[in-house]
Amino acid sequence: MFDLAGKVAIVTGGTSGIGLGIAKGLLQARARVALIGRDEARGAKALAQLDAAHNAIYVQADIALAESCTRMVERVEQVFGRVDILVNNAGMNLRHHAQDYTHAQWHQIVDTNLSSAFYCAQAAFPAFGRAGGGKILNIGSMLSLFGTTHGAAYAASKGGIVQLGRALAVEWAPHNIQVNTLLPGWIETELTAEAKQLFPDLEAGILARTPQSRWGRPADLAGIAVALCSGACDFITGTAIPVDGGYSVQG
Repeated sequence: MFDLAGKVAIVTGGTSGIGLGIAKGLLQARARVALIGRDEARGAKALAQLDAAHNAIYVQADIALAESCTRMVERVEQVFGRVDILVNNAGMNLRHHAQDYTHAQWHQIVDTNLSSAFYCAQAAFPAFGRAGGGKILNIGSMLSLFGTTHGAAYAASKGGIVQLGRALAVEWAPHNIQVNTLLPGWIETELTAEAKQLFPDLEAGILARTPQSRWGRPADLAGIAVALCSGACDFITGTAIPVDGGYSVQG
């Protein structure tokens, strides 16, 4: 039911953190996977962790540029022959007070987190058509739901990615393309490590609010990612699903 044999997945930001955790899950479900990133050394390191023989490749791309996204999809099709799944995971943050962001910083965050997801979806659309349909999985955030300090640009981008997913889910349903979004809670990644340094009380506060009393790990997103990218969830589209240990429902 959840077997992805014969399917090909693109995972942006796939060389570390949540992206790499999802890539490992997709590979375990027998998909072939293309990890997308900008740093070749990190790409090589990630591939070494996967031990996936010929079922995984690294493709260098700057997904904030539409033409780079097009070349990326073309490369994956050239190697694997098709594209069935797009995981829009790439993201970054710069933490400043809202009044202190430069225009360049705002655009850097929004272009990386939101515009890139749209460019990748556009680039994948023709490939999905050739494959008979497709799955898009966007990675949002708790800040798709909540406000925060030191994160106006990031929160705006992650709120936007939920609405982008809903819009594409409606428009592309006739093309047999399902689009869903995961909302990770506080997951142990490089981004959250920076947040811990900036806010010394953050970790204790997160633990107190999370019913499961722990931070998440990248592997915690793999199961739901595999499910949503499989035929078992063909009738699920336009959703935004928290993966947060109960953080978002704790009173």
